[in-house]
Amino acid sequence: MAKNFKDLSEREILALAIALEEEDGKIYGDFADGLREAYPASAKLFDGMQAEESGHRRRLLDLYRIKFGEHIPHIRRQDVKGFVDRRPVWLIRPLGLQTVRKQAEIMELETRRFYERSAQHVADVSIRKLLGDLALEERKHSAIAESLGEKLLTPETLEEEDAAQRRLFVLQIIQPGLAGLMDGSVSTLAPVFAAAFATQSSWDAFLVGMAASVGAGISMGFAEALSDDGSLTGRGHPWIRGLVCGLMTTAGGIGHTLPFLIANFHAAMAVAVGVVIVELFAISLIRNKYMDTPFFSAALQVMLGGALVFAAGILIGSS
Repeated sequence: MAKNFKDLSEREILALAIALEEEDGKIYGDFADGLREAYPASAKLFDGMQAEESGHRRRLLDLYRIKFGEHIPHIRRQDVKGFVDRRPVWLIRPLGLQTVRKQAEIMELETRRFYERSAQHVADVSIRKLLGDLALEERKHSAIAESLGEKLLTPETLEEEDAAQRRLFVLQIIQPGLAGLMDGSVSTLAPVFAAAFATQSSWDAFLVGMAASVGAGISMGFAEALSDDGSLTGRGHPWIRGLVCGLMTTAGGIGHTLPFLIANFHAAMAVAVGVVIVELFAISLIRNKYMDTPFFSAALQVMLGGALVFAAGILIGSS
């Protein structure tokens, strides 16, 4: 079970910092290897950043040995609440410069926040000083990542790239909202249409849809709010994310529930099916715009999932 950041000891904070620097160094090495042929200048930048991470790790190791000895507990990012899952873009070949730049900026932002928060959390002066120094150095890394795009990306690509604030907006609003919209739009299809086909009553289907939508919204809202406190990731206040996720989940379910206010069952069913198609299309557009997912791929995934849930609802309701 993942621990809260506030419950970590100074020993665990140092051990986690060592693990983070080792992981980041390896990722930067993979970035450099993937970019070397097409973007040699960028590869050199990431070689330098990898060397910096190795230096950070050595300093952390030296201080850890002085304070706590040779044994380092095995603690990873996934063992602590609040870290963003990193997409394994470094495994994709060929690497896209724009994708690498975004990933590097997010990595440095997250690591810097970790050091800043850790420096405030620990009492030992020498540990606090090292963590504060590393936080300042991570700021320099962020500047390097930003300058990478300014020097090497074409003006057309630069115009299309998002600023750091936009990425935070995606983390804080778009991601939880999209997760809620997808869950509400897809997961409620089965109960709503199962009830509709089972009862042949618009009102009964409406009641089931409202119950499923509100229940899913409450569940998803609490799940998102309790996933992490946002202090390390910059994802914003947990209850704001939870509210966004919960409201979008409820909205996704209510969208194809409202047509069942139409008294004529067949007319209500036709309108509801049309609303479902619009919802799934909207989700595909959002994933394409904000999550860098090709539209065709996003549409295929969402439509396939929605069709399967829709078919399950019809089969259960017709049985």
